[in-house]
Amino acid sequence: MNGFVSGWRTALRIASREARRAKGRSALVVAMIMLPVLALSFAAASYDMFDLRPEEEANRELGSADALVEWAYSGRVEQSPTGDAYGSEGEPRTTPISGTELLGALPAGSRIVQSQEGIVEFRTATGVGNLNSYGMDVADPLAAGYIELLEGRAPSGDAEVAITKNAGKRLDAGIGDTIQNADRSRSWKVTGFVEIPSGLHQNVVFPSGKMPTRAGEWSVNRWLWDAPTPVTWTQVKQLNERGMVIKSRAVILDPPPPSEIAISYGEGDANAEAFAVGGLIAGLGVLEVVLLAGPAFAVGARRRQRDLALVAANGGTPAHLRRIVLADGVVLGTVGAVAGLVIGVLAAFAGRPLIEEYVIHARAGGYRIFPLALAAIAGIAVLTGLLAALVPAFTAARADVVAALTGRRGVLRSRKRWLVLGIALTAIGTAAATFGAWRVSSNVILLGLIVGELGLVLCTPSLVGLIARLGRVLPLAPRIALRDTARNRAASAPAIAAVMAAVAGSVALGVVLTADEERNHLGYRPTLVTGNALVQYYPMNPTDPAQKAPDFDRVTAIVKDSLPASEVVPIGRVTCPGAKPEESCGASPRIPEERACPWIDAPGPLSRDEQRAARKDPRCDVATYTWTSGGYGLAVGGPEVVSALTGATGDDLARAKSTLANGGVLVDEAKYLVDGNVTLEIYDPSTDGTITRDRQQKLRTVTVPGYAMTTGTPLAGTIISPAAIAKVGFGHATYGVVVATSRMPSQAERDGLAAGLRDLDPGLQSMVETGPPASSDDPTLLILAAAAGLITLGAASIATGLAAADGRADLSTLAAVGASPGVRRRLSLSQSGVIAGLGSVLGVLAGLGASAAVLYAFNQASADMWPGEQPYPIGVPWDSLAVVLVVPLLAMLGAGLLTRSRLPIERRRMT
Repeated sequence: MNGFVSGWRTALRIASREARRAKGRSALVVAMIMLPVLALSFAAASYDMFDLRPEEEANRELGSADALVEWAYSGRVEQSPTGDAYGSEGEPRTTPISGTELLGALPAGSRIVQSQEGIVEFRTATGVGNLNSYGMDVADPLAAGYIELLEGRAPSGDAEVAITKNAGKRLDAGIGDTIQNADRSRSWKVTGFVEIPSGLHQNVVFPSGKMPTRAGEWSVNRWLWDAPTPVTWTQVKQLNERGMVIKSRAVILDPPPPSEIAISYGEGDANAEAFAVGGLIAGLGVLEVVLLAGPAFAVGARRRQRDLALVAANGGTPAHLRRIVLADGVVLGTVGAVAGLVIGVLAAFAGRPLIEEYVIHARAGGYRIFPLALAAIAGIAVLTGLLAALVPAFTAARADVVAALTGRRGVLRSRKRWLVLGIALTAIGTAAATFGAWRVSSNVILLGLIVGELGLVLCTPSLVGLIARLGRVLPLAPRIALRDTARNRAASAPAIAAVMAAVAGSVALGVVLTADEERNHLGYRPTLVTGNALVQYYPMNPTDPAQKAPDFDRVTAIVKDSLPASEVVPIGRVTCPGAKPEESCGASPRIPEERACPWIDAPGPLSRDEQRAARKDPRCDVATYTWTSGGYGLAVGGPEVVSALTGATGDDLARAKSTLANGGVLVDEAKYLVDGNVTLEIYDPSTDGTITRDRQQKLRTVTVPGYAMTTGTPLAGTIISPAAIAKVGFGHATYGVVVATSRMPSQAERDGLAAGLRDLDPGLQSMVETGPPASSDDPTLLILAAAAGLITLGAASIATGLAAADGRADLSTLAAVGASPGVRRRLSLSQSGVIAGLGSVLGVLAGLGASAAVLYAFNQASADMWPGEQPYPIGVPWDSLAVVLVVPLLAMLGAGLLTRSRLPIERRRMT
């Protein structure tokens, strides 16, 4: 045992001396190991800072209060321990609860402070806009942690507010300035700047109970509760009986056991997608550390081949040689791990404000480093550094001592058994990943991906040898680069594999995120053509018969002054002759009985077998899980509205216009059409109430010409012609305009439109179709691409530097035979291109295969669910992929520019 320890102590001392003596090469090796450790430690520290602890989450939601109370229902409530999910069979309360009434239901000694949230329209710097608004006494101790005062003082009374700095930019207001609501009926003085740590958005804070609301406007009325004692789960359940939903600090910090929770609402369920993606990242990250360290130690061992041969010549055993090379892995791996951890954590700390402001849009919980994860990363880095040095260690132990002392290397050929093993592992990994995707097992998928990528690594030397044959037809510099790449496969193959791992991880995750984004887009039903606008009139008091609609000629003028409008077309709604103002009439297309999905009106939830049957039934192929920014329901219009509403083109547009001109109706699906006609079900005041299947069959109907459009934006409702409405017996009146624009209106133009409409009539509402949330502002994909690009560039540069250091003797030979100085620059450029180019191509292929397996697993998980979810499309992140593919060119350019042209002259050492 003492001999073993002494042997390792000697090996470590030799490795440390060698590291200090060869500072340049050691720095390159350390940098190679440090790159993934830096990235992983940055991610770990950032995650820990933004992963709020239960106490921090409670402070964000409750301030310093003991609980948050919302008296939401008139009957018994069942809620989750956190209060984020709840349900009741009672009726929702439609009027706010007074503080006196609430205190009467709480224990004696309680104190409450009203907390409001909602949306309020303000005059902005460019017009009118909606801002998130809160009603809270900023100066009250219970608000500490929920809202923080940054500058100035807390607002008080009816005429003061505090704002966030982001809101100040949009409102063009600061401390001491005055802001107004949309109709200028009220104004408030800004007394201070505040911050809401849970959301760094455009927020306005009113004193408690002073936030303006109006009928029909969304708002939340809750109360912070300072209880005499901590609010227990038993108290929460007692208050649930009266219809209250409680967020209790004590329960959040000490949740009840599952046996005491009637309904969990899925809060404890793991997110399968996050787990799978997280496992994929972690597994590929570990593999990347191994692959990045491998070429460094291989080149280091090759550089020290003569020194190791001297040890062998003086009686050193193969075990001694292996230990010396392995000690290199331990020493340099430790230095690289420590340097990567320190720089990664410092980068996470320095980048925290930018991540808070531009990525998370919320404050971090604190400066933390996730010590357990960092220790694991450091341990893995050192261990994998040791493992990466195994192959060079065994290679050095088997080296020919005479050949090493004389400086001969010979030509290395890839053994066929390694190629066969690589192909077998690639096939096994592909099969395992496919099976894991089919069985929806993230662990099997990860195992398959790692095995498959290791198979590609084993195939890389043979692939390098195959490509090296192309050197016969290439100029001098690339021919030498390919020859050296093939001769030094112990160094070049791991370097190529390292680049492949970096690119594969980035491409795989990029494809998954792109697919998620496209899935979100596919589930979105736009109201209009993107960039077009819809102005609609909603009477402020629908029951007042004297209330008149505004002059739509003036509405049109405001629209043309505010937006880049190319066409403004009036649109109407159905009127009900002889009905009261609050009563309505309408018509709805009827689905023929034989085309109706039999499961639509099934009572209660469907069983798994029923869901499978519905999923296979083509009549039930409905996109149930969709979302939209709005709609127009049943719109009355002539042929002129079609283009502005849908953007249809060609023969489809002509047929749609012809249908409306002939007294027909436009529907969104062809299933409503029978022989070119649509049957309309008629609704009027006499049909109020629940429409059962039997009542639906007895409704009055009218048959009119119909058409389902096939181009442009799908209809967000039904367009019915004035003639069809007259045939039904109803009337129609203009209630809005559709605006076709020449480009997407800016936020300033939209605010200006809202201001002009508000000044004309408060009942005028506008919306601009912007599509689903734009992903162009989300930096995730570009960050991934940049990270992969930097790792690829670093791996290629460092590997090229090591190859150049290893090839100094060849450069000396070139100088001796009269090669020009530019040959060295072109040689370095070619070596970098071979490593980065081949690694990037293999990485793209591996990443696309890995992402396909993950996405297929996601789709399989919901394959038998009905109503169905949008499947994940397999897309390609062209932006990030373009960055990755440009990296080899950058690596070549950098190598060509930074390499000195002067060829070295080395003196051979005498043995």
